[in-house]
Amino acid sequence: MQFAKIAVPFAEVRTLYPLAVERHGWLLSLVSLVGAMMGIVAGSLVGRIGAKRMLLSGLAVGGLTSLWQATGLDFNAMLLSRIVEGASHLAIVVAAPTLIVAVAPKPWQGAAMALWSTFFGVGFALLAMVAPTIVDSVGPKALFVAHGFAMVAITLTLAAALGRSSSDQNPLGNKRGAARSRNTERTKIATMFSAHVRAYSSPSIAIPAIGWLFYTLTFVALLAIIPDLLPSGGAQATATAMPLISIAVSLLAVPLLIRHLGASGVVVLGFTLAIGMLALPLLGAGLPTSAITLFAALGLVQGASFATVPELNREPTTQALAYGAMAQTGNVGNLLGTPLLLSLLSHGGNEILFPAVAMLYLAGIAVHVGFGTQR
Repeated sequence: MQFAKIAVPFAEVRTLYPLAVERHGWLLSLVSLVGAMMGIVAGSLVGRIGAKRMLLSGLAVGGLTSLWQATGLDFNAMLLSRIVEGASHLAIVVAAPTLIVAVAPKPWQGAAMALWSTFFGVGFALLAMVAPTIVDSVGPKALFVAHGFAMVAITLTLAAALGRSSSDQNPLGNKRGAARSRNTERTKIATMFSAHVRAYSSPSIAIPAIGWLFYTLTFVALLAIIPDLLPSGGAQATATAMPLISIAVSLLAVPLLIRHLGASGVVVLGFTLAIGMLALPLLGAGLPTSAITLFAALGLVQGASFATVPELNREPTTQALAYGAMAQTGNVGNLLGTPLLLSLLSHGGNEILFPAVAMLYLAGIAVHVGFGTQR
């Protein structure tokens, strides 16, 4: 919802700043920019301070920032608040899955990661349901208030729940684990550069992130582009069904398939099926059918990508680095995907757009297979 509270009521939010029309896009992109620049750094910090403390800090800062935004900031202050919110978002998306892996029983880690993978789609779906009513009644600032109080409430709930944990492992953020991690991480990750080298030179740490890049380059972009390509009669229904079918497949199919194929195998299956769904119009299927089945296939990639991290990385510190890398490449994909696909569409129409998307998915398959061979 840190993205959705701006993106869903974007037209209404823009009316708050009529003198900054040319810079409105930064209200959306600054959150992604922080993640794209600092994802690996956040992953290395989890090893130093513990995922519990990082998660609670990120939630608290995010909640207070949202309440600050509701006070009626000028545009430059609002941009500053979005940078702070980007740091908060990054802390959450790196620390939360690390904690989930730490507390979930091993047989259920795949299902837990599939559930976690839906946060983006669920956040947008929930806000899409309530935002119009709230904005029409009391304005977009009310969304910031509601979001801020919700995050503060989640912070307090998690602080109480995690405070009762008796585990002394570093992912839960207690002093013994964090102290051990600081001693080892100071030698392993001395600088930001070495953290990037360590992450992206490891076939186990890097592959979830690199595969995730090819997914995020297309997912949000296609959600924005495809509805405008559909026949007007069913465009709204298809646009609503696309993210929902992706969430459903992530929750229902991924945990079962992981048990037989492994998480990386499910990612490859998802990309392969997605390429097939892109080819359906060539076989006479309508674009709405192709779009819905495409997002069903992408649901496999969505859910299994996060599960690839604990499958390939056993130590909490390497898991945190892998999630940091995923945050980094995911934000790069979100930043670049829509402009890239819109450019392809404007230059060559569907005949260029869909083959180019298929090539991105083919690259995702090649990376997973290649890194798997290297491992």
